[in-house]
Amino acid sequence: MTLKIAIAAALSCLATAAHSDEARAYVSGGCFWCVESDFEKVEGVIEVVSGFTGGTLDNPTYDDVKKGDTGHREAVEIIYDDDVIEYAEIIDKFLRSVDVFDDGGQFCDRGFTYTTAIYAGNATERRVARDRIMAAERELGRMIVTPVEDSSSFHPADDYHQDFYKSPGRLGRVSSVGLNATKKRAYKVYRDRCGRDDRVLEIWGDRAAFAS
Repeated sequence: MTLKIAIAAALSCLATAAHSDEARAYVSGGCFWCVESDFEKVEGVIEVVSGFTGGTLDNPTYDDVKKGDTGHREAVEIIYDDDVIEYAEIIDKFLRSVDVFDDGGQFCDRGFTYTTAIYAGNATERRVARDRIMAAERELGRMIVTPVEDSSSFHPADDYHQDFYKSPGRLGRVSSVGLNATKKRAYKVYRDRCGRDDRVLEIWGDRAAFAS
């Protein structure tokens, strides 16, 4: 068990002992580093875990999933306090942080693994997610391609990928950032060059959830 997953499990136990307001949402929005980075800024979110869901392979690794033939998407588990933020708000923010018109991937990351999805854990979540998509479609005047699917097993990625966006851990030689750059630096370069925020702003303007 990685350190981040262990912390998330401990938080879950503590929250269960203290109150019953901890909830989980599962979404796929392209690169899981980016979705994790976005939602860990949100008030009421306790923790975000990067991983994979939607496929049939047991205990997939990053190397398994990146091949593109396991049926998994990169995804995140958003652990939140629903006394502070509601599921509908999570979905609204998610839709306003991705390219809801792209069914071939997200930004510079292409293929099914990087497509968007909302994973509903029950009938109420499914109804809320569909309602928020329809509201967003009315707002944008176009059909959104992000599907609502039934939730399935979520598999956390290895520790290398958790909190990548803020990690001081150093990489070897990476062509885009040079020698011995931090993960935090490599993430910023990747996100800027991938055009994620530019595209989200193009779609949503000042209604974008995180891009500015």
